[in-house]
Amino acid sequence: MTNDDNNTSKQSTNPGRPDKFHLKQLGVVFWAATAIILVVSVIAMIIPNQFQTASENVYAVISQYFSWFFLLVVFGFGVFLLFLALSPYGRVKLGGDNSKPEFSFWSWIGMLFSSGLGVGLVFYGVAEPMQHFMTSPFLGGPVESAEAARIAMGYTYFHWGISQWSIFGVAGLAIGYFQFRKNRDGLVSTALEPLFGLDYNQKARKAIDILAIIATVTGMSTSVGLGIMQMDGGLDIAFGIPSGPLTQIILTALMTGLFIFSTITGLKRGMKVLSSLNMILALVLTIFIMAFGPFTFIMETIIVGLGDYLTNYVGYSLRLQPYSGEAWVQDWTVFYWAWVIAWSPFIGSFVARVSRGRSIREYVMGILIVPPILSFLWVGALGGTAIYSDLMNDTNIGEIVLNDQTQALFALFETLPVSWLTSAIAIILIFTFLVTSADSATFIVAGMSIGNTDNPPTGLKILWGLLLGLLTITLILAGGLTSLQAASLLAGLPFALILIMMIASVSKGLRREPNEAMKRRQRRKKY
Repeated sequence: MTNDDNNTSKQSTNPGRPDKFHLKQLGVVFWAATAIILVVSVIAMIIPNQFQTASENVYAVISQYFSWFFLLVVFGFGVFLLFLALSPYGRVKLGGDNSKPEFSFWSWIGMLFSSGLGVGLVFYGVAEPMQHFMTSPFLGGPVESAEAARIAMGYTYFHWGISQWSIFGVAGLAIGYFQFRKNRDGLVSTALEPLFGLDYNQKARKAIDILAIIATVTGMSTSVGLGIMQMDGGLDIAFGIPSGPLTQIILTALMTGLFIFSTITGLKRGMKVLSSLNMILALVLTIFIMAFGPFTFIMETIIVGLGDYLTNYVGYSLRLQPYSGEAWVQDWTVFYWAWVIAWSPFIGSFVARVSRGRSIREYVMGILIVPPILSFLWVGALGGTAIYSDLMNDTNIGEIVLNDQTQALFALFETLPVSWLTSAIAIILIFTFLVTSADSATFIVAGMSIGNTDNPPTGLKILWGLLLGLLTITLILAGGLTSLQAASLLAGLPFALILIMMIASVSKGLRREPNEAMKRRQRRKKY
């Protein structure tokens, strides 16, 4: 199959407009994925206590026995992408040889950042460094001191740096390469065709796509759940609105309605506007913190943290605690990697879609450098200011974080001028980040469920939006953060294996590139 630009996609007969929604389009993949999500939601609602206990047991078993696997796999993803970018294959485009990027560089980066890290980074930007500052990542390590602060910032940088984006990068590369370079559909199962052949078992294809949908929805539910819980805590600490299940349900309903409206307006228009708004609001908060916080301390913290991150990258990437029996790595690093892997089908599909026309080298360098740097600036500004406030002014933000992580960001704002305004902006930022991510997720999942990842029907996007909102509410009410973490681990484990197969599939496809290019040149010579 050629990759000429004038080839048409096999995905949609009506490019640019959503296809009409008919029930006959809904096959085994849709019904199986929907049934599993509904069953989990109903069980969580009927027996929430037992569901929470089961979630805790699942979390404990997976984190205990498979931590080594998650760490090794994610480290390997980063090595693979860097090797590919620096090799001759880096010149290969995610699209035809003459294709051009659809979005400008900064619009592209904004959409990557909003969908990939937005909600989680806002949640953990203050909470994580303060948590590590109060309780050391190392057994017997320093706490509530200058050395503790340095370790806290370095480890937080590690968790929000290259490793996370290497997971997204692998998924996006595999999907984008076969969708836009080889003119196949954007399904995860299709990206494995070079390994198993074009006509490999239909049951296996369906099982892979069902798993991709479930992983995406559970991973997205974790992100939405964290955001809802944080907004709930922020409304309580900043405006005195009581936190609890009722507020969380109302927030989820509002968010679901808005992202359904956004996804109806279309990817290019809705996502571009929301992504730009996200970047502006995040920039406003960062500048405010820089202006009214300890600017010199923040800049020095960013530089030192970056140095510690680069120095300890390999050690942290492969760090386990078999001799002490401590579970810190499982509770933090392993959870992060599993969570990111769980929603990598969605991020991968979305990243592939917005990266069409870019070379593999540009793609890899873009996602492994720019979004992590933006993350470091955010963590350095907010997390650094929170640490400074506790170290120098004894404001007890750390104690608040230990008691309730959802209030970390707003506890920081309480130490600065016009806290009501910054808290309001932060709540809006969380909300728009949620809408941006969920908007993209419903678009991608709707396409996955019927095999049309280009223009899925609007009715189907609405349906998946409702299912996402339902699962989020049930997970929050049936165990909160524990249930969300367990869902990510359970979905992330099998999909990590699929990501490994996607690497093998891309590698096999790229090895064929020189032969295909030679055949195209020979055909041109004949004419």
